[in-house]
Amino acid sequence: MRDWDGIEEFVAVATTGSFQRAAAMLRLSTSHVSRAVQRLEARIGLPLLLRTTRKVSLTETGRHVLDPFRRLIHDRDEALAAASGPNIASGELRVTCSVGIGERFIAPVVRGFALEHPQLQITLDLSNRLVDLVAEGYDLAIRTGNLSDSSLVGTRIGSRRLLCCAAPAYLAERSSPETLAELSTHDCLVGTAQAWHFFIDGKDVAWQPRPRWRCNSGSAVADAAIAGLGICQLPAFYVEDALARGDLLKVLDPIRREDEPIWAVHPQRRHVPAKVRLLTERLRQELSRSLPH
Repeated sequence: MRDWDGIEEFVAVATTGSFQRAAAMLRLSTSHVSRAVQRLEARIGLPLLLRTTRKVSLTETGRHVLDPFRRLIHDRDEALAAASGPNIASGELRVTCSVGIGERFIAPVVRGFALEHPQLQITLDLSNRLVDLVAEGYDLAIRTGNLSDSSLVGTRIGSRRLLCCAAPAYLAERSSPETLAELSTHDCLVGTAQAWHFFIDGKDVAWQPRPRWRCNSGSAVADAAIAGLGICQLPAFYVEDALARGDLLKVLDPIRREDEPIWAVHPQRRHVPAKVRLLTERLRQELSRSLPH
């Protein structure tokens, strides 16, 4: 594999802008990445990267070879994916998802998938950060709402319903709001979402709450609502049990936003690896049954 030596490392450094981030993306040591790029530069006879203590940038030669090297890696990966067979999931699979839906729904499905495919090594990263799949080396991401990145391919695997709720005692004292104008006079309990969403006069409306209570845990926000601190807007899976018990009541349901799509997204490629395709289909099947509506 001497002819490949350094190509993947160089592309990773050029993509991430850092030897350290490239090493993390490739799951190698920084010193390995640095030496591999140096060997590649020695074979070419010209520098590909300009290194300073503050940043890494491409030389003219580096800019010239970057796209051809990317195509080489892309074609190699697609050839390997096509050769591995349509139903054999093997190798390393890296998946990223937000914490709330990941813990409750995605992790159990991925765990079962791992048991059925012993040749897989799976990393499931639960984070509310928007991950760059290509730059950070992820195979699949679970995302909600509208997809804006045209470089990604999305498969709808489920839906998420947002509900506004409050405790009966709170509503008995403060009354139940019927409009956004009335909602603005209430105590709002806010999670990770910066805006609350409603459907009014045929349009999606984003409304900015002024939080009395803010927490990056949906469960903690739901608990605060049950305790009577105010009104929350959360995905249904956080509040469905409390609603069934009567510990919470829905508010503003006539202007509830339409259900948000949940997507499994992956980078564009001609041949989708079996591990990505099979897990996407498993998620679609399982989430259609397990997510509350």
